[in-house]
Amino acid sequence: MEHSEISQSATSCAIACPDAETLKTRIVEALEKQGFELRENQLCLPKNLDKGKIRFLHAEATRHKTEKRKKGLHRYESSLLERFAFGSEVVPEKIEPVLVEVLPKSTDELLFRYASLHWSIPVSSGYGRRLRFLVLDKNTEKLIGLFGLGDPVFGLKDRDNWVGWNKDGRRERLHHVVDSYVLGAVPPYSFLLGGKLIALLTVSNEVRKAFRRKYAGSSSIIKGRRLSGHIALITTTSALGRSSLYNRLRFKERLAFERVGHTQGFGEFHFSNGLYDSIVEFAKSRATATAKHELWGSGFRNKREVVRKALGELGIPMSWNNHGIRREIYVSPLAKNTRDFLNGIESELDYYDQSLDSLFDWFRRRWLIPRSKRNQTYREWTPQDWALWQDTQINE
Repeated sequence: MEHSEISQSATSCAIACPDAETLKTRIVEALEKQGFELRENQLCLPKNLDKGKIRFLHAEATRHKTEKRKKGLHRYESSLLERFAFGSEVVPEKIEPVLVEVLPKSTDELLFRYASLHWSIPVSSGYGRRLRFLVLDKNTEKLIGLFGLGDPVFGLKDRDNWVGWNKDGRRERLHHVVDSYVLGAVPPYSFLLGGKLIALLTVSNEVRKAFRRKYAGSSSIIKGRRLSGHIALITTTSALGRSSLYNRLRFKERLAFERVGHTQGFGEFHFSNGLYDSIVEFAKSRATATAKHELWGSGFRNKREVVRKALGELGIPMSWNNHGIRREIYVSPLAKNTRDFLNGIESELDYYDQSLDSLFDWFRRRWLIPRSKRNQTYREWTPQDWALWQDTQINE
């Protein structure tokens, strides 16, 4: 779970604490602007929901996040865009992916943040243990895509049913699971089905070994026990309903990702639209944080608690926490005995051998080369197409 502390100081609001009626009116107006329908005090999705409408529902939160990041990133936009390839530079037969771990306070981290702003839905920063990668093309030295792994949510019904967990089993072994909270390719490689490559590389030997190097011997916050750093399962969710990226994605004879169910549609993105800061200040002035642990410090535990407390004080139904957009849940077991290991039946993992080279060779033959011959629109793309805040000239 997310343990980021939100200070409870009600006397030092960063912005003016709004009164209840004003804030309630602003929330209703914002939800309607995003495309939600309010019927008999119920928050409802628009009719005939498709991917375009889901993008529209997220558009305001995405726009707000882009503007919020502008101060820290816009000065670097020209140099960041130089790390994207012109379509005319890309030679499908010569593409060679390289994994680059993203280090804090590096130019790679700036690129990771900048590229993530182009996703159709707001991208989480991840929480808890976190490992981020850029995937570069060795031939062009330009960005193919990126992914991030972090701690999973504690309770995810369909995942837990797939594993066969009860509450005790989940509590003991959830640290062997990580979630891919962001994943995707960037143009022009995305036109060549590069998203499938990025998905495959998340389950590579190199990634799980990198995770173990970073976290072997670390201690859990609450129990204080030493962790092995071994991961047995990677989970992820689709961005826009049914996924064309993960669905039927195979590595040789085996599914790389298995669909196991859907999320229930709970979240806070629909309140992250310019109003969240006001919601935080209102919650700090009216409510008491309760969902916390003494080792995490004081304050609200996460966004979910902030929104829940604020809605309660405003007299808004808790059902509004449910935006209703159900995302497909996928799991990728990294070992032949993942389930038995996660249930404590076996003590060691029998990992699949999935090297980066073998995964890319499979992708190259199965998707990359056939796609490049069928469709060459990737050659028309230029980095300027992705400029967010300014007209930037990039020399080819």
